[in-house]
Amino acid sequence: MRKVIAVTLLTLFTGGCMMGPDYRRPAVDMPASFQYEAKDAKETANTEWWKNFRDPVLDGLIAEALANNKNIKIAAANIEQAAGLLTQTRAPLFPQVSYGAGASRQRQSENNAVPFPSNASNPFNTMQLFGGVNWEIDLWGRVRRLSEAAKANLFASEEARRGVILSLVASVAGNYMQMRGLDEQLVIAKRNLAAYDESVKLYELQFQYGLISMMTVEQARTQYETAAALIPQIESQIVVLENSLSILLGRNPGPIARGNNIHEMAFPDVPAGLPSQLLERRPDLAQAEQNLVAANAQIGAAKALYFPTISLTGSFGYESANLSDLFKSPSRMWSYAGSIIGPIFTAGAISGQVRQAEAAQQAALIGYELAIQNAFADVENALINRAKLSEQIQAQERLVKANREYENLAKLQYDGGYAPYLTVLNAQQQLFPAELNLAQFRASLYIAYANLYKAMGGGWVAEADKMTAAAPPQSFPCMEEIEKYCKDVSPGKGQIIVCLAEHRQELSPVCREKVDKGRDRLEEAKRICTPDIDRFCPGIVPGQGRLLKCLKGELNGLSPACREKVVLYGGSVDAPPTTGK
Repeated sequence: MRKVIAVTLLTLFTGGCMMGPDYRRPAVDMPASFQYEAKDAKETANTEWWKNFRDPVLDGLIAEALANNKNIKIAAANIEQAAGLLTQTRAPLFPQVSYGAGASRQRQSENNAVPFPSNASNPFNTMQLFGGVNWEIDLWGRVRRLSEAAKANLFASEEARRGVILSLVASVAGNYMQMRGLDEQLVIAKRNLAAYDESVKLYELQFQYGLISMMTVEQARTQYETAAALIPQIESQIVVLENSLSILLGRNPGPIARGNNIHEMAFPDVPAGLPSQLLERRPDLAQAEQNLVAANAQIGAAKALYFPTISLTGSFGYESANLSDLFKSPSRMWSYAGSIIGPIFTAGAISGQVRQAEAAQQAALIGYELAIQNAFADVENALINRAKLSEQIQAQERLVKANREYENLAKLQYDGGYAPYLTVLNAQQQLFPAELNLAQFRASLYIAYANLYKAMGGGWVAEADKMTAAAPPQSFPCMEEIEKYCKDVSPGKGQIIVCLAEHRQELSPVCREKVDKGRDRLEEAKRICTPDIDRFCPGIVPGQGRLLKCLKGELNGLSPACREKVVLYGGSVDAPPTTGK
């Protein structure tokens, strides 16, 4: 027994050995640079790049998504689950201490083959109180390898959460840009519809006086109906994107506020980077590597099963028939023991586990290499897409300009009697889709920038991660001034702007600038909504948010432009918590 204890103590101080291979990052064949890297690329991968679009509404949507998105919360819960599993897995490295207590009263038969002692009590009591220790010595490193795998799974869960953040920011920005592109297409379609309507009315009048044939009228009406049929399709796509964005923001489906249009927004800089930096920048690559680390550790855990397990057990306690004698010296009891148990014949059970672990490690290795190749392809695709979209937009702008000139000349020739109306019709049939495509290409270019930052990864993910804990939804500047001057004002950006404007001189310079711009945009919103106010709220006296409340009640019936403003200025503003001072 002393030899067993000596061996155990020696094992404890030397740490034993560990079966299986130690992890080493595999060599990766990677290019020295990206094939389509931009010459004007800058080191912006560690910045909040979405703010370079210069759209405060987009900034607020991303902040809201980071604070409320359900997938981020799921990923955070998965981290807690992995952390709990790590604690559970490494627990056998330490002695397991237990306790117990019991009390019983029983009577035995006095007519057994073995006579019952005449001087013994029958029935009799038994009382016990004891503690025990059990420790499996991790001589071959099985538990340490399992802990290594659990730790790698924890790191993989953390990287998965960072990957969710990366995808979320890019998705919110991309969907927002696509929505603004559709908004622009809707404006173009309605503008053309109005122009075609005027043409139809004019040609109908000319037909009544016998100046033109009915064919010309029907040709003009064909153009009108073509534009009219396209508008519901665009509006449907806009609603689908609004609902998609709402889910990303953690909301129920509903309208989304708009900021600048696609002509007013700016383009961020192209981020610089080398292929080798992707291994550190991209969360999905870090997650794939941690999966490889975990699979590698499982090989050692499986191989350790070939060797015996060494366990130590011990107990100490008291047992007595009377409670008063329980803690007296004669009532003491103790024991300690050691055991060694090893496999002799398992019919391939252990070798099967080893083969399974080795195959899983090979699959994880190939998956890691594939993830790296896909990452290289993502960056190359994003770089070439951005570059070629810029060229495509330049060509499309020239095409739109040429088609507009073509349409003007065709109308002049038709009005002068030198060309049939079919010439005008052909010109309009080319101009209308060309304008729609230009709006789509511009939105696609903004999306290409978002995809490029997503493909490159970088420190911006850490900056976005900081916003996941306490970013207020639909945040608004001037929070201190709101708390001071407008604390009792009903929540809503329109009412808040009006309230702050009444205290303009007391505002900070930054807040004053924001309020001035907000007041100008509020007046613009009133002008845009004038037809809807006359239609739905004719008797409402302006002031204290009454108009806004009325318009919000008629949201589905408003024009898209007015609805956009009502959603923007009717959104709630979260004031800072009261400090109690």
